[in-house]
Amino acid sequence: MIYLSQLLGAPVEDNQGARVGKIVDVTLNLGAGLVPAQPHAPTFPRALLIEGHDDQRWEVATDAVEWRDNILHLRLSVEQLPLVSLEKPVQGEQGQGRLHHPPDAAALPVHVVSLAEDILDKQVIDIVRKKAVRVNDVCLGDDWQLLAIDNSTLGLVRRLAPNWLLGTKNRHTPTNLIPWEQIELIGAQRHVEDREMAAAITRLATARPQSGHLAEMHPADIAEIVHQLTPGQGARLIEGLDDETAADAMEEIDTERQRHILENIQADRAADILEAMGPDEAADLLAQLPEERAQELLGLMEREESEDVQDLLEYEADTAGGLMTTDYVALNLTKSVAEALESIRLNIREHDIRVAYIYCVTDETQDECTLLGVVSLWDLLVASPSQSLQELMEDDLITVHPDTDARTVAQIMAKYNLLAVPVVSEDGNILAGVVTVDDALDVLLPADRQRRPTRMY
Repeated sequence: MIYLSQLLGAPVEDNQGARVGKIVDVTLNLGAGLVPAQPHAPTFPRALLIEGHDDQRWEVATDAVEWRDNILHLRLSVEQLPLVSLEKPVQGEQGQGRLHHPPDAAALPVHVVSLAEDILDKQVIDIVRKKAVRVNDVCLGDDWQLLAIDNSTLGLVRRLAPNWLLGTKNRHTPTNLIPWEQIELIGAQRHVEDREMAAAITRLATARPQSGHLAEMHPADIAEIVHQLTPGQGARLIEGLDDETAADAMEEIDTERQRHILENIQADRAADILEAMGPDEAADLLAQLPEERAQELLGLMEREESEDVQDLLEYEADTAGGLMTTDYVALNLTKSVAEALESIRLNIREHDIRVAYIYCVTDETQDECTLLGVVSLWDLLVASPSQSLQELMEDDLITVHPDTDARTVAQIMAKYNLLAVPVVSEDGNILAGVVTVDDALDVLLPADRQRRPTRMY
């Protein structure tokens, strides 16, 4: 095995045995390496970067070199290596310049990742242990395949101690290695100008077609990982997830992190995530933000979703109106059981609306519908498909009003053993929304255990 710590700074000799420079980095094509055409395909470096005595830099492919006796031997002359230019140094990055690849390389539909700058000393996600870990070293095989990262203390000591102190045996002894295919990258955080690249890195990394990768984790596990990262890293991680996964994870993240994420990811990306959330959860998130930012995100959302959220923002947080969601299923009371069940399936498939009750109205197409009755999902499952909702509905309704105190709502639901309670207007019994049991119970928890944040306005 070869460790990145051995490679960085190692001398380089040309095909004539002359010393021409040292190794300064190993790069990857993220699109080609971390998103393989075949699952679990091996990952190999794009190139080794060599710095000459006059500060010139060259790229060299791994099939054009041989690693022997802690020296990189080139199989060709320096004149045959492609030059790499340097841009202006990045402030705060130890004065080192960013690598700029030739036009033909930059035109490729991939992102070049530096092992030395983007991965070493950074945090990555161990998708098996479901936690963030620090990369103290990177392990490569004798054929240059990326095998694992080392997050052990010995991995750090290996970089600091001289060769004679550790000895050859200890330098090659496997330590706490995490297989490369078991990790997910987090977007690079070198400086703000890299935000677009960072988001692309995360999106590509989490797109690997492997079982157990980040996007397949439980939202609560993703949220726990976000809390282990810096606020910036957490924002990049959420930004790189698909809309549904990001939305579910956001609902599990604490208030301060939620606010930071919405304030620091691209506005259109934030709007996409908000659209994928339940309108009540989206309203709670937007209510944490300065009004200018909240209005910007509302303007980027689809009109229907935006209007639902804006309606909910009008209610006080500690009322039924502040707790309720507009994600419910209302159907004409003349509909059959078969039609009601198909409507439930459609709402789950297309809108991810999962309900315990059907609310019966006269005309479901109207914006304002008078609530006439309620049918539970369990009654639908055992009823004859041809029966009408009117035959099954319970018309002795338990309801609350938009300004009902939140604690009173929770007590009513507990008293009548309800999974959801409809919120209706005081004049006309117009259905405005429903409060679900998870949000009602949240009211009864101590303040430090509640998921629902305090609104700013």
